[in-house]
Amino acid sequence: MAVSGFEGFEKRLELHFFGDDPVVDNMGLRLLDFESLVKVLNAVQCTVVSAVGNHYFDAYVLSESSLFVYPTKIIIKTCGTTQLLKSIGPLLHYACNLGLTLCSCRYTRGSFIFPKSQPFPHTSFKEEVIYLEENLPSNLCYRKASVMPSKMTSHSWHVFTASDQTHIVSQNDDLYTIEVCMTELDRVMAHKFFQPPGDGKNGDIAGKEMTKLTEDGYSYASFECVGSIFDDNDDIAEVLKKVVQVFRPATMSVSTTCASHEVWTRVANAVEPLGMKCRSCAVDEFPDSGSVVFQTFTVRRK
Repeated sequence: MAVSGFEGFEKRLELHFFGDDPVVDNMGLRLLDFESLVKVLNAVQCTVVSAVGNHYFDAYVLSESSLFVYPTKIIIKTCGTTQLLKSIGPLLHYACNLGLTLCSCRYTRGSFIFPKSQPFPHTSFKEEVIYLEENLPSNLCYRKASVMPSKMTSHSWHVFTASDQTHIVSQNDDLYTIEVCMTELDRVMAHKFFQPPGDGKNGDIAGKEMTKLTEDGYSYASFECVGSIFDDNDDIAEVLKKVVQVFRPATMSVSTTCASHEVWTRVANAVEPLGMKCRSCAVDEFPDSGSVVFQTFTVRRK
């Protein structure tokens, strides 16, 4: 195991806004020009590699993961030693110029492989929470921070949420977010994706985001998708099966965020037939987010 290296576990920030102008709401944050986004990413210490847009959102592949911009929502996900939370200040400034007001925030991450290499404010979850508390507006008065444990010390889930009164009442019950973190990838499969050792890749397809990297001594891959409970149940199950079959991780953690309780059961049903066994499951409730279910899986011993 390397003493220090490139940090695979991502930090994820999701911000929701609202505005009084229906014209602005139609495009909202998508009206931000490229120069403004570059300034936001400069604060984070990453750059844009490529961009693509459709009728619903704009997606950017970053030097350290991905950025998604919707009319009233923005998601930034970065790995390495990026300073993700420093994007909050400039984002609030540019959103205000568009007549948009922040109504909810969600920050999540796994356990860093190299925690001592992280810069401020990511030196610890306590420091991250303090930074969030100090930099979020006071109207986000419903706040909660929690570390969701597992039986494996290398996999725990850190969650901070904040919401205003209106957003906490009007949360969208049908949407879910699934975040998958995989370590100890199959050596043969990892060799196909990473050449030379130390290589890393990231990308997004139709709103599904994936990051992959490897170094001598460890490997890591992640996958994220957002969907609706009204979607075909087999769709997310098939996607999760393909992810596990492609990377064949020895250890995997899955965080499912949804107001509904039915989504997370699909996760185990999808991956356990592939030889993965659920070792732990933690459940917690958060303002605006509903239930967060954190499951860890390892390869079933024969």
